[in-house]
Amino acid sequence: MDVRRAGERYPGGDPQAGIDSRHAFSFGPHYDPGNLRFGVVIACNEERLAPGAGFDEHPHSHTEIVTWVVRGELTHRDSTGHETKVRPGDVQHLSAAAGVRHVERNDGSSPLTFIQMWLAPREPGGEPSYEIIPGIADSTPYAVPGAGAMLHIRRLSPGERTAVPDGAYVYVHVVRGAVRLGEEELGAGDSARITDADGLEAIAEKPAELLLWEMAP
Repeated sequence: MDVRRAGERYPGGDPQAGIDSRHAFSFGPHYDPGNLRFGVVIACNEERLAPGAGFDEHPHSHTEIVTWVVRGELTHRDSTGHETKVRPGDVQHLSAAAGVRHVERNDGSSPLTFIQMWLAPREPGGEPSYEIIPGIADSTPYAVPGAGAMLHIRRLSPGERTAVPDGAYVYVHVVRGAVRLGEEELGAGDSARITDADGLEAIAEKPAELLLWEMAP
């Protein structure tokens, strides 16, 4: 288990424009050849957008992009014609495939925080696609077959336990709260990269929300 703390993330964004980013993996000007990916996860960005702030239209390709809103409301528009509002509890998945352009903004009056995770596809190319699952339940894992990965959402009360999926690679991100994972205590923004996970549990030390990626070898 390799634990990475919130304070170790690479800073990014444009604070003067109301954009504050924290990157868990090598990203943009923060090139780190020893931190390029874990399994198929190549980015886990925590984005904070002030009211009216956002990312203008920009391209992506050969990437599976999954977004989880922590607070506020995210406006999404893309070149395939989709325009949606993404709220806490929704899973948004944009498969960039051979190429797509999109806009992400905080058009609301309250601050917006979201977690965006990028996964490497098993095969490049193809047609881009978009999906949003409103109010996904804890018991409903979300599959990203193009990357051979499964997202599990866990919301825990203090003292509650949850099994970490067994798998060749498991990536755990703490959205909020605090949990004990094996011998490690993880707080909001912390993550754990687990290889050959087997019989591991997370125990909430305060109300917690977790995102867990289960990945095939």
